[in-house]
Parts: sequence; structure tokens; C-alpha cells
Amino acid sequence: MAEVTDPPSAAEHVLRVLHQDPLSAAHPTRNDAAIAAGVALLCGALAYADTAMRPDALGWALLACSVLLLVWRRRHPLGVVVAVVACVASYQLLDNAHAAPVPAAILALYTVAATGTVRRTAAVGVCVVGFAASAMSSNGVHRVLDVLRTSGWLVAALVLGVAVRNYRAYLAEESSRAEQANDRRIGEERLRIARDLHDLLAHSITLIGVRTSIAAHVLAVDPDRLDRAAIAEALDSIADTCREARTELRTTLTVLRADERGPLPDLAGLSDLVRTAEAELTMDTDGVHVPPAVGAAAYRIVQESLTNAVRHAGPAATVRVRVAAADGALRLTVSDDGRGPGAGSTTPGFGIVGMGERARSVGGTVRTGPRSGGGFEVAASLPLPARSPEASA
Repeated sequence: MAEVTDPPSAAEHVLRVLHQDPLSAAHPTRNDAAIAAGVALLCGALAYADTAMRPDALGWALLACSVLLLVWRRRHPLGVVVAVVACVASYQLLDNAHAAPVPAAILALYTVAATGTVRRTAAVGVCVVGFAASAMSSNGVHRVLDVLRTSGWLVAALVLGVAVRNYRAYLAEESSRAEQANDRRIGEERLRIARDLHDLLAHSITLIGVRTSIAAHVLAVDPDRLDRAAIAEALDSIADTCREARTELRTTLTVLRADERGPLPDLAGLSDLVRTAEAELTMDTDGVHVPPAVGAAAYRIVQESLTNAVRHAGPAATVRVRVAAADGALRLTVSDDGRGPGAGSTTPGFGIVGMGERARSVGGTVRTGPRSGGGFEVAASLPLPARSPEASA
């Protein structure tokens, strides 16, 4: 079941940019070159619109240089701010249109605030405003007042940069917590898988080992048996293999296993599970041998799917569970016609992660996603091992 995703909208793209650390962008130079081009158009329009103080050739060159420096603002924010301030100060001293370089200065200061500490941001802001006021005092008191009015925009850029930086830090911390919780959930599911597998295999392997050892001993000491040496050798090999498998299983799972104990779930428990969730169950597994490990995995997947359906589908939704054996696999489908997970959910939940771990433990797969007619669906395929004629006899 392939899920078709629509391209992100403009609002989603803006949110993605706000959430992303500017120092970890995929193509910082290319992106900043495009942004610098947009700022250049804005600065040029402001300079050209001021007919009384339109820049001369040197003024245009300084203005272009201040904008060009923005291409490297992410990699060298402090150096770019110093160079931009130097260009803007020289531009203003030539008595050019004073509003034209403001967008470039705002973007440079915003970058410093968004990528640095609050202390560094405050120091840069005080230095820039102080230097601008002292440098423009040579052109008269009225120019100093213009600088002070413009400094409001500069301070606003610094405050915005600090706010965005704090917001990104908060999102990074929340993401880290979510990843840790996800890792814990995967670990818990793997521990439960380990417990189920141990309960499933430990007794069987021990029993096989004991029986084959006894059979080998009897055949070896009874001269009337058929080719006792060959049979004894084969049975001894089986016994050794069983003992080695049991030892390896115990060594591996002792580290992972929790102390909890409980009966191993199987397909027989699905009816009670579905009845509790007020869902509909259809089973088509008559005459099919389902190994206990596969049955336990199927039970856990259905259990988690029903939990999610009850939680997200809504009270009026109809939940249907279908279990069937086809093409050498046990196929599970849990679907509902409810509203599904919230629209803001973009990452798989811990329950879905657990279902994937459970399916992989028996070599299967799980696919989840919205249904075409509305609602949500979980589809799992768990392979069923082929049984030999001797095993089925």
C-alpha cells in the first residue's frame, strides 16, 4: 500500500526553514545567493526611489558590496556584519539614500542573532548602533536622529533572531526527547520479543535434546537395531545441535530479557481482543499451521492496531480485523473508517515502531497509512514456514 504525498505548501516550506538550523542547511551558499539577490533588488529599489539622494557610482558600488557580502553570512556571520557595517558607513558618509542599505544590515544582524549567543548578540547590537551614531554625527545632528530611528529596525532584527534561535533550540530539545523515547520504546518491544521467543523455544529445544540423547544411547547399546552406528551418529549430531542452539539462545536473551512472565499470546486470543475493542473480526486460517512465534507477533500487531484505532479513529468509527493465510504468509489487516491520526502528525508513532519490530522478529513486514476512502489501515504480512510431510503427519 503505497502512500502518495502532496508537495509541501508555501506555509509548510516557511515553517521548515524556521525549524532548520541555518548552519546545517543543505545548500547554504546557493540559498544565501538567492536571498542576497532578493535583498539587492529591494535595496536598489529604495535607493532609486529617493530622487533627492540617489547614489552616485561609488554609492552604488558600496551598496552592491554590502549586499554581495550576504552570500557568506552563514559561514562567517561576525565577519560579514563587520564588512557590511563598514560598507554601509562609507555609503552613508557620502550622503546617499540612507534607507537603501537598511535591509542588508538587518539581514546581517539577524544572522548573528540567530546563530550566536544572546551575550554576543547584545554586544554586536550595541557596537553597531553606537558606531553608526558616532560615524553619522559628522553629517549633522539630523543624520544622527535618522540613525536612531533606523536603529529600531536593527534592534527588531536582533530580537527576532534571538527568538528564532531559542525556538530552534526548543525544537531540537523536543526532537531529542522524542528520539530517546522512540529508542526506549523499541528497546521495550525487543525485550518483550526476547521474552516470548525464550518461552517459545527453551522448552522445545530442551525436550528435543533429551529425547534424541536417549534415542542415541538406546540404539548404541542395542545390537539388534538397524545400523546403530549411523543412527547414533545422526541423533548425537541432532542432540549437539540442540544443546548449542539452547546455549546460544540463553546467552543472547539473558541480556535482553525482562523478569516479567506471562502466557504466550496467539491467534486464539484475537476474538476476546477484538470483542473488547468492539471491532469486527474475520479469520480464514482453518487447516493452516501457524507457528507460535508468528501467532504471538500477529496478536501483538492486532493489539497495537486496535489501540491506535480506538485512540484516533473516533467513537463512531467501524474497525475491521481480517486474518487470513495466503501465499505462504499470514496476512493481517486492521482498518477503520474514522478520522485517523491528527493532521499535524508527520512522524510514525511509537506503536507503529513497535509493530515493525514485532513483524521483523519473524521475518515479516508492516505497512501503515491512510485508506483511500478515509480512515487508517495497518497491513502486515508474516511468513509461514513450509511444513514437511513428516512434520504434518
